Amino acid sequence: MKKVAIQGGLGAYHGIAAENYFGEEVEIVPCATFRDIFSTIEKEPNTIGIMAIENTIAGSLLGNYDLLKDNKLPIAGEYKQRISHCLAALPGQTIHDVQEVQSHPIALMQCTEFLDKLPGIKIVEHEDTALAARDIAQNQMVGVAAICSERAAQIYGLEILARGIETNKHNFTRFLVFANPWIVDELQKEEVLNKASIVFTVPHTEGSLSHVLSVFSFYSINLTKIQSLPIQGREWEYQFYVDLKFADLTRYRQSLNAIRPIISELKILGEYVDGRQSEG
Repeated sequence: MKKVAIQGGLGAYHGIAAENYFGEEVEIVPCATFRDIFSTIEKEPNTIGIMAIENTIAGSLLGNYDLLKDNKLPIAGEYKQRISHCLAALPGQTIHDVQEVQSHPIALMQCTEFLDKLPGIKIVEHEDTALAARDIAQNQMVGVAAICSERAAQIYGLEILARGIETNKHNFTRFLVFANPWIVDELQKEEVLNKASIVFTVPHTEGSLSHVLSVFSFYSINLTKIQSLPIQGREWEYQFYVDLKFADLTRYRQSLNAIRPIISELKILGEYVDGRQSEG
């Protein structure tokens, strides 16, 4: 059984995405923070990590880009998980008994329309959706509900009061799977790679970024995402995190060779297969 480190507790969307990505049951290693995922892999090198990188509503998780760059664990793949929230509380309660709702800030933001229909409800931010459910169950918190996955509600014995409470039903989170190189090689041994994530910096000169983009266009490389982040200690200079899709692995690698003379730094975060999307 594969061992997968996630941020959050059992029943978190990270764990659900891991099972869907691998198509099998996995041993989940809960971690308090995203940074702790990398610490866990450092201690247990055969562990695989999975981490959210962007959401169709909340946008990019900017800090996670730098974690990938700094920790040098290559990306093995990606999965786009449909996020569907429920409201859950201790058994025997109804929605009219709920006086307080706890969840991760992003989950709360994704359910504002539903929460606005519950006047007088106290909203409390929690570090994790699944751990909010766990705390309510363990502490027998009457009158308190969690916004979490149905899986979390089941694991911690909570009663589901409402399903599908997210405002936007096209709510997906993109997760990246990463590991030590020998595990990535094993996971990808029969795959045809057609996507890559890279990070580069350009000289602080006029037109430098547009020159790079022109090269990718010439080689028929499709940019599916570009995200700029400031470079710490270098005011008004930026690094660019880019996702590339390609039909020809050779032309993709030729394009990287072609941009090297016109950029300052280049790091390949991973080459992998364009990820599947869960059913909406």
